[in-house]
Amino acid sequence: MIYKYFIFVVMGFAITFSMQAQLGFCEGNSGDPIFEEDFGQGTQNGPPLSAEVTNYEFVTQDVEDGQYTISSNLQQLSSFHNAPDHTGNPNGKALIVNASDDPISEPGLFYQIPVDGLCINNSYEFSAYLMNIYDPSSNICPNAGIPVNVKFQIWDETDTILLAEGDTGDINGTNTPTWNQFGLTFTTLPGQDAVILKMLNNGEGGCGNDLAIDDIVFKSCGDFTEILGENNETKLQLCENEVVNDFTIEANPDFSVYESHNYQWQESTDGEIWNNIPGETNAQLVIPEISESRFYRTLVAEDPSNINNTACNSISTIFEVESIEYIDPISRGDVFICDGIPQPIVVETNSSISVNWYDSESDGNLLAEGTFEFEPENNGIYYAEGTTIEGNCTNPDRVAIQYSLFDTPELFDETIEVCENQSLILSESFENVDYLWSTGETTNFIEVDSSGIYTLEITTEDNCVVSKDFNVETISPPEISEISQNDDSLIIETTDDGDFSYSIDGNNFQSQPIFNNIEGGLYTVYVQENNGCGLVSEEFLYLVIPDFFTPNADQINDTFKIEGDIFYEVFEIVIFDRYGKVLIRSDKAPFEWDGTYNGKNMPVDDYWYRIKINDKTYSGNITLKR
Repeated sequence: MIYKYFIFVVMGFAITFSMQAQLGFCEGNSGDPIFEEDFGQGTQNGPPLSAEVTNYEFVTQDVEDGQYTISSNLQQLSSFHNAPDHTGNPNGKALIVNASDDPISEPGLFYQIPVDGLCINNSYEFSAYLMNIYDPSSNICPNAGIPVNVKFQIWDETDTILLAEGDTGDINGTNTPTWNQFGLTFTTLPGQDAVILKMLNNGEGGCGNDLAIDDIVFKSCGDFTEILGENNETKLQLCENEVVNDFTIEANPDFSVYESHNYQWQESTDGEIWNNIPGETNAQLVIPEISESRFYRTLVAEDPSNINNTACNSISTIFEVESIEYIDPISRGDVFICDGIPQPIVVETNSSISVNWYDSESDGNLLAEGTFEFEPENNGIYYAEGTTIEGNCTNPDRVAIQYSLFDTPELFDETIEVCENQSLILSESFENVDYLWSTGETTNFIEVDSSGIYTLEITTEDNCVVSKDFNVETISPPEISEISQNDDSLIIETTDDGDFSYSIDGNNFQSQPIFNNIEGGLYTVYVQENNGCGLVSEEFLYLVIPDFFTPNADQINDTFKIEGDIFYEVFEIVIFDRYGKVLIRSDKAPFEWDGTYNGKNMPVDDYWYRIKINDKTYSGNITLKR
């Protein structure tokens, strides 16, 4: 049996203290534990309980019906959960019971123990943690196993008067280990300072009715006594360095158990170790001065002689005085902007504070509130002020952040074209800056004669660096690859595409390389680069053979002639009728036929020709109209 002392306040459902009482916890405040059984610690099972505590058989492993063990591992059979005790402490032990199905004397009773040192006419709370340790996923027992069902009883020390009892009801097996806490309240009788705790199995013995018990505790049960401040608050928050004088807190019992109340106020710096405040035994406590975190509570008893008796008193709720430290906003650094794009000044995000921005170290103008970043309109020093979310404590020390937006030259990348075999000057002109070219030169200009990307970096007096790229592209002069004739069109082709204009007279240029419906003859064809990067020319003989002629003396198409035939070294022509009769033959240019044969006019009809010009032969027909 192990005795422990710690603060444990339990609130629960109202019950009556009689034989008919059902399970439930103290509806008010309880005191410190006056009896605890946690079954110890260790890696070895045991030690066994005395025969006065249980008549079940102790075993060190493989707990069968009617047997028990005490172990730090609940899995004593393969069908049990592999789990530690309720607290989860390393090597902490629990009582493991396999319900008996033998018809022995008092077949349901498997655990009983006396508890003494109680106070007469006082209310108490008993509690314990239980687990059904059968694991249904093991599929060992049919129908998910027999549920655990336990009856708790509190008897007087003579074991003749039942003070209280209650049943847990069925506790079914679960696939994951689950501890459940059960409680029972009772009141001692006049002259009674001890009781007997009994635990009985209400369920059938057999597969699945397997349980673990841990942390059996008895505590005094008293009124629910709440500690409230001057404005009915349950907690007082102070800002760092703040001092409150003569603050009053008061105990407010609910009279659910006690008819009268006696007090002993206590103080703690950590909420765990408590010290009595000498002379403070009234319902009210006046705290002369508060500037640091503290905890306050009061012991409560009906009889003044029991006020410091753990077995008889109860403990109020805790009133906390919390001193909240200021939190400094953490700057992400001064902001120096060189690229001309505004950026905010920023402090690190912290869910514990809100941040307001000011233009002065103290007082000043509120510029923005509730934000971790702020974008100023002007250069200067700006101040971030942090206020805690809890307690609304504003740090008087604001965080200064420098904001500087520097003027820098505005540069834009350029693409520059230069004629082949020519050079050009790249330059920028700004005052009070340093220049650095990708060529290594440090003047504000450079001369280049080849294509490529030339980068210029400019450094200002504020050490801001901006840059631009000059993309120099070389323009090649035009080059004629071919001039051709397609029906009545003259077509010019170049070796490369470019920004070219075209002409067949050297004066009139057009953007398209095709000339339509021009007279036959010798032409000088021109192609010029529109940026002044070259002009080329080439001669071309353009031959035009008409489709018809009208020898009617109107001076329009009166003869059949070949425009441009005089420019060819070799020229031969033969004209014949549809029957193949040669009407005229010539090898001299210029050539003309007036539509006669032997001085007589030929009739209106189609006539055929065969023309040889240099190394090409053309044939077709022409219509004579009158």
